[in-house]
Amino acid sequence: MLIYNVKIFTAADKDYERGYIKIQDGKIAEVGEMTADVIPAEGDINAEGLTAYPGFIDCHTHIGAWEDGLGFEGDDGNEMTDPATPNLRAIDMINPLDRCFDEAAAAGVTSVVSGMGSANALGGTFLAMKTAGGKRIDSRIIKQPIAVKFALGENPKSVYKDKDCAPITRMATAAIIREQLHKATRYAEDMDAYFESIGSEDELDRPDYDAKCEALLPLLKKEIPAHIHAHRADDIFTAIRLCKEFGLDYVIIHATEGHLIAQELAEEGCPVVVGPILSDRSKPELKNHTIENAAVLHKAGVPLSICTDHPVVPQQYLPLSAALAVRGGLDKTEALRAITINPAKTAGIADRVGSIEVGKDADIVLFDGDPLDVQVTPKIVIIDGIVRK
Repeated sequence: MLIYNVKIFTAADKDYERGYIKIQDGKIAEVGEMTADVIPAEGDINAEGLTAYPGFIDCHTHIGAWEDGLGFEGDDGNEMTDPATPNLRAIDMINPLDRCFDEAAAAGVTSVVSGMGSANALGGTFLAMKTAGGKRIDSRIIKQPIAVKFALGENPKSVYKDKDCAPITRMATAAIIREQLHKATRYAEDMDAYFESIGSEDELDRPDYDAKCEALLPLLKKEIPAHIHAHRADDIFTAIRLCKEFGLDYVIIHATEGHLIAQELAEEGCPVVVGPILSDRSKPELKNHTIENAAVLHKAGVPLSICTDHPVVPQQYLPLSAALAVRGGLDKTEALRAITINPAKTAGIADRVGSIEVGKDADIVLFDGDPLDVQVTPKIVIIDGIVRK
């Protein structure tokens, strides 16, 4: 497939005013300016008047976990029976046939990071997947796990307050996280000692299998980061303190009060995923919510992505969320990067998606207007080299 006569926003080093994109076997094979050597064939796409963008990416959602139009029967996003469940996996939770995936793809959202909610201090592992590409979730996976979900602040407190068990305070939430990380650290040391002893006169017994500790090993090895739900400034600093204590890579999710501590976050250098932007102040820790948050963080130099937190904001409104950030002062190009290459980097999937570059998945959306205009939708959506719209 060849897309030609198209303006290209690559989200990489170079854009093209009148270019072409060649797709082979679901991958981007060539990108460049139109020349006499670029000869279209029957079935290729003449994109005169259109602009190509990388498929949009949402770095924090719960799509497929709270199914559209269902109540408890489709509510699989929170296992509210234990505040420490790092062994849970998003792949066992998501229904890829939920119609919200189709709505997302039609809006140009081609990749999502999805996982469990924020009821538990340690929630489980997230994954990255395509919004189209087969009836089995296994065929849509980009990468899993991509992160371990943690939560601080009001959500764990409110869930377990009614159960009359910990955590009902912020200090208990942090203590549960710290205890589980210490257990996993000790488990890792014991496993290493066991393997080192094999074949020796003093061979040790293998430690009993611990699913929770096993799930945290990639995090402790810095193979994946922690994604930490934190709205309030003090919760954000608790997240940073915990991660420094255990030497973890981490991403702050939501960061509603990030604009109050933007310089401190910039000094830490941690990525932040802002959102939902299209939201009311529905609970006390959101009292300082503002659409200017993303702009303030970016100006301070904080690595920034924008999310919907679907189903809080429906997945198809990711571009609208970016538009609201522009209204709040964020540069438009940076807003586009915050829903393309930046979330791809934050999720550890930039080798496959997030920009229009040779070798990456052919996830491309074509617009005849401003993609951040609420009245504009994609004319063509391509995922893995297949036209989906």
